[in-house]
Amino acid sequence: MSSRAPTVDVFRPLEHGIAHNHFSVRGESPERRLLAWRDRVGHIIDVLPSRSDLEKPFQASIDRYQVGDLVFTDCRSDLLVLERSQARISTDRVRDFVFHVFLEGAVENVAARASQRDSVPSPARILALDMNQPIRMQRQACRVITFFLPGELVQAVFPDPEAIHGRMLHASMPLVPVIIEHVATLSGRIASMSAVEADGAIRAAAELLVAAFGRQAGLSGDTRAAARAAMFAQVRRYIQAHLTESDLSPERVLNALELPRPTLYRLFQHEGGLGAYIRNLRLRRAADELIRYSHVTVIEIAYGLGFKSASDFTRAFRRAYDMAPQDFRALASRRLLSR
Repeated sequence: MSSRAPTVDVFRPLEHGIAHNHFSVRGESPERRLLAWRDRVGHIIDVLPSRSDLEKPFQASIDRYQVGDLVFTDCRSDLLVLERSQARISTDRVRDFVFHVFLEGAVENVAARASQRDSVPSPARILALDMNQPIRMQRQACRVITFFLPGELVQAVFPDPEAIHGRMLHASMPLVPVIIEHVATLSGRIASMSAVEADGAIRAAAELLVAAFGRQAGLSGDTRAAARAAMFAQVRRYIQAHLTESDLSPERVLNALELPRPTLYRLFQHEGGLGAYIRNLRLRRAADELIRYSHVTVIEIAYGLGFKSASDFTRAFRRAYDMAPQDFRALASRRLLSR
C-alpha cells in the first residue's frame, strides 16, 4: 500500500467476532483520491484511469468483513475501468472465485476471455469471476457487494469451476431479484450479526448465486442437468489429458468421446465454442509457463503446447494478451522484481 494512504482506513473486530475494515478516499485531497483508491485495491485488481479521469472529482469507500475463510465487501465508487491481467495473475496469490452483486449501478463492457476482442456491452447486475483468469470491465458509479468464495462452493454445481468466469446475470433473469434482496438485507445487518449468523447468511448468498449461474448454464436442477454436467466434466478431462498434442481438435474430441455434435456445441457455447476453449486453455498454460520456466525458450513452450509453429503461437498470444510472448515474460519479470 502507498505510504500516502488516506487516514480514513480503520480496522477493528466487531463485537460479535467478525473482522471489519473500513476505507475511504475522503481524507485525501481531490487530486489524489483516484490514485489513493488505485493504491488501496491494487493488490487485487488494477484501476486504469485516463488523464481526464484524474482531473475529475472522485468518491469511493469500502467496508470489508471476514468470517472464517469467507470475505464479504460493501463498496461504493464512481465510474471505474478495472483490469486483472495475466501478468498481474502471475505475480500474486489471489485465486478466489468472486461474485459481484450490484445493488446500485451495474457492470458493462466486460472482456473475460483471453481471445475475446469484442467486450459485452450490456449492463449486468451480477458478475462471476475466477481470479485465476484475466478480466477487464467498466463499472458504472455503483454500490456493489462482493463475495470472495473458495472453489469447492462453486464446484458443487460447476464440474469445471473455471467455466463460471465472466458469466453475467441481468435484472430480469430467474433468482436475480431474490439474490439482490437477500444481499441487500445482509449488507444492512452484518455489522450487528454474530459470526455464526453472518457465516450462514454469506453461505446462503453463495448458494443462491451459484445456483443461479448453474441454472443459466443448464448445469443444475434435474437429471438432464446432471447428465450435462457429467458430460462437461468428461470433455474437460479429455482435453486436459491431451492439451499438449498438436492434433487435439473439436473433431477429435467428438470422435473420441462419441458425443452428439449439437450437445457438445451447446456445452461450450459460452466459451466461444470448443475450439476457442482449447485455444484459451493452451494460451493460459503458455502464459504460466513463460513465467515459471524462464530458462525455457518461447518456441519450446509453443511446441510443447501443441502449436504448429512459433509464428502461429506468437500471433495467437498477441491477439489474446496484446503483446508478444517475449514482452509478456519481461513484463511479468519486472512485476516480480518490484514486489
